[in-house]
Amino acid sequence: MRAGTAVLRSLLAALLLVAAGCGGPVAEPAADDGTVRFASYDFAENQILVEVYAEAVRRQGLPVSVTHGIGTREVVSPALQQGVVDVVVDYLGTALAFARPEFTDPPVGPEEMHAVLARTMGGRGVQVLTPSAAEDQNGFVVTRAFAAQHGVRRLSDLLPLAPELAFGGPPECPDRPFCLLGLERVYGLRFGTVLTMPTRGATLEALLSGQVQVGMLETTDARLAVAPVTLLADDRALQPRENVVPMVRADVARRWGEPLRAALEETSARLTTDQLVELNRAVELDGASPAEAAAAWWDTH
Repeated sequence: MRAGTAVLRSLLAALLLVAAGCGGPVAEPAADDGTVRFASYDFAENQILVEVYAEAVRRQGLPVSVTHGIGTREVVSPALQQGVVDVVVDYLGTALAFARPEFTDPPVGPEEMHAVLARTMGGRGVQVLTPSAAEDQNGFVVTRAFAAQHGVRRLSDLLPLAPELAFGGPPECPDRPFCLLGLERVYGLRFGTVLTMPTRGATLEALLSGQVQVGMLETTDARLAVAPVTLLADDRALQPRENVVPMVRADVARRWGEPLRAALEETSARLTTDQLVELNRAVELDGASPAEAAAAWWDTH
């Protein structure tokens, strides 16, 4: 079941209020249409993951609505906390860094990270369920030809080259601690040019055409296995553990009870990193929609 037009308009209007900033008005929750309202971030893999979790809930017999591509974490996280949406599928390390940006020495193990995130979000009316073994981190790639020409295999190898290179990544990358901010802080990398890429596919095209020399792609991107690119080693451990983790409004969890929790937890327990790559492949390379890929995954698993 998809969100109806009226509900979608209400949702988007509320999200625009959220995105207006901390000094703006607080968003009113979208009209409750009697469904468990899933929302995804504005990139393909998260849309796939949301469909996988939503399909599990649907197969438990609960009514589900899905809204895709709402925006970045600055929009989606407040929307979840304010009751505009009910379920978000996130990534452990990035979610923790966003929820607790003041942490000077955050935990590094998944269990400890989950415990801190659960306490933090619990105080904001959100339950953080058990993380999956499936994991996806930010990855940084160059073409194989570039890697061979310059002897580049690790991120630290880019240091003497970076001022002459163009970097391509998502619009939020310059402000993210595990993207450009982290590359500068941990590796000292300052690229000569930074270009905003609307999609991961556009990033890959820019790499292959020479428009950029370094690009950000997720480590589970199926195109890494077929495109002539090299994923650079994160030799100074910039990236945190990024296990897939569902987060649900506490009042929604209480309303729908064990069927909702069981569906979400079972999905996390079944999903693996290799399966996430295959789900991405089904959409990125084989042309399936996120919903079609999710349904096929559940039929198989």
